Amino acid sequence: MKITLIAVGKKMPAWITQGYQQYAKRLSQDCVLELIEVDSGKRSNKSSALVTKAEDAKNISKAIPKNTYIIALDEKGRQYSTKALSSKLDGWLLLGKDLAIIIGGADGLETSILNLANEKWSLSELTLPHPLVRVLVAEQLYRAWSLLNNHPYHRV
Repeated sequence: MKITLIAVGKKMPAWITQGYQQYAKRLSQDCVLELIEVDSGKRSNKSSALVTKAEDAKNISKAIPKNTYIIALDEKGRQYSTKALSSKLDGWLLLGKDLAIIIGGADGLETSILNLANEKWSLSELTLPHPLVRVLVAEQLYRAWSLLNNHPYHRV
């Protein structure tokens, strides 16, 4: 299965890129993680968050691969324990479809993107910096995969 992580924003600090790559490369051939960065909507004093989110939505929509199971990261989504996420990943693997996980911009995701999603996932009730979310998602997917494969990374 291929998991496409679609993230709003480009030009991340080196430590974000390195952190993401560290976990993405640890996943095996049966669970490949690929990052697609999309341009963020232009913010100015004259544009509202709605305008920015609409631009983000256009860029995200273009990046979503066809025939994928879509998961939107959203504060109102479901939260998982590590074991529950591992079980969820197992279910996603059994779908026989690739996944697209979407990370919105600073203003979140537009309703049109949330409506496309098959599921909504919340990482935490905390507000997290969007660049850091890439690393966090990659690490949690790797941890969930390691649990499924009896790899010692996750210690119980």
